[in-house]
Amino acid sequence: MRKIDNPALRSLTANVTLAVFDVDGIMTDGSLHFLPDGREVKMFNTLDGLGVKLLHNAGIETAIITGRRSPQVEIRAEALGITYLRQGRDDKLEALKEIWANSAHSASTTAYIGDDLPDLSAIRAVTFGATVPNAHPFVLAHADWCTEVTGGYGAAREFCEAILDAQEKLDSAYERFL
Repeated sequence: MRKIDNPALRSLTANVTLAVFDVDGIMTDGSLHFLPDGREVKMFNTLDGLGVKLLHNAGIETAIITGRRSPQVEIRAEALGITYLRQGRDDKLEALKEIWANSAHSASTTAYIGDDLPDLSAIRAVTFGATVPNAHPFVLAHADWCTEVTGGYGAAREFCEAILDAQEKLDSAYERFL
């Protein structure tokens, strides 16, 4: 697991109460799979799902903001207990502002992970903006932090654990499995 090394960023991340995820390229590998009848199939990684649950157990709420609409995302969000789900949203920052307006969260208490240009305004607006190594180069240049693994292969889990580590809650999150 890659930790947040920058002391100032660790300090800001310590205040995170909302973790927000893009889907395609973060919770999936970004590939689009279609069945012959046109239905879309998404592949999620169970490592990421446990990371989301670890956040919830530590009192951190979660959200998904995605540009596409998919029943699979709704099913996955419900299964994980995701607090806020916004689908079909090309303007990720506007969706994030709606969440802030209807909750106790704000930019200073939010972490966001995304991989492409539509995520960039949200990444830059929050206290902790993260991405993945195979993100668009412009996103990589403007994110605060980058996971070691790519989307769909545990990147969301790494993001979750980095937040918990910065809040000194990771060891206790692990201990419940002993």
